[in-house]
Amino acid sequence: MSISVSQVTRKFGTQKALNEVSFEIASGEVVGFLGPNGAGKSTMMKIITGYLPQTSGKVMVCGLDVTDNTMEYRRKIGYLPEHNPLYLDMYVKEYLGHIASLYKLGRKSKKRVEEMIEMTGLTPESTKKISALSKGYRQRVGLAQALLPDPEVLILDEPTTGLDPNQIIEVRDLIKEVGKQKTVMLSTHIMQEVQAICENVIIINKGNIVANEKASSLTGASLRNKHEITCEFLTPVKKDIFDHLEGLIEVKSLTNTKYRIIASSDIRPTIFDRAVSHGQKIITLTQDQKSMEDVFRELTSNKK
Repeated sequence: MSISVSQVTRKFGTQKALNEVSFEIASGEVVGFLGPNGAGKSTMMKIITGYLPQTSGKVMVCGLDVTDNTMEYRRKIGYLPEHNPLYLDMYVKEYLGHIASLYKLGRKSKKRVEEMIEMTGLTPESTKKISALSKGYRQRVGLAQALLPDPEVLILDEPTTGLDPNQIIEVRDLIKEVGKQKTVMLSTHIMQEVQAICENVIIINKGNIVANEKASSLTGASLRNKHEITCEFLTPVKKDIFDHLEGLIEVKSLTNTKYRIIASSDIRPTIFDRAVSHGQKIITLTQDQKSMEDVFRELTSNKK
């Protein structure tokens, strides 16, 4: 595993920001780490990167323990924090060269800086001061510095916050490209970004993991054992055609031919058989897909 988090708790005084959090991220995965503000996302990312100690529990990255906090450990991780800290008075090349020296890249420094400038699309801006760059290009500089030591794991905390739609797409494409070679843990509030980039999703709420599975499973499967099904008949039918179906929870009439069914399981075959037995023809019978926004709201709502 690239990242292994086991029973991690973090307290700030009497407040528990993380409550025995456990998850694993395999090598080469791009994982969305989601949660509402204050859920514990940034705290968890800071612990993984060694910037913040956990109160209890264990974190391993590429087989190394975070508590060792060695240069070898730090070289395994590239980190772009939510508020991208840059030296605005430095030039792009100068800044990246400075970061390379901190990582003690030695003779490889110059070549590595040039490679990162090209990879992140900074070539046209490489001779400018960072203060003169747009926010989109500043984020590219942040990504370049995170990638300088050629880390196996990339931790990105809200990498597209404050960017315009074009900049978001540019940075998203860059992350997708980087994700072909590295393990990426991405925190974001943009759900379209999750569906576009991430294979797996971890959702945290109030310091607890509430979901950890494939993005396609979260949006395609039911939540809390409820399946929503849309059924449309060729001709009008009465609502009582659904009476006494096993697993049926609720039927909502949308029109005199179209119904929304909520059930404890996928009862589409049973609905089809019932329609045939009543001499009715079905033209639509689909299990509704949830959007990532729907899933996020359902799992993190305070009304639960």
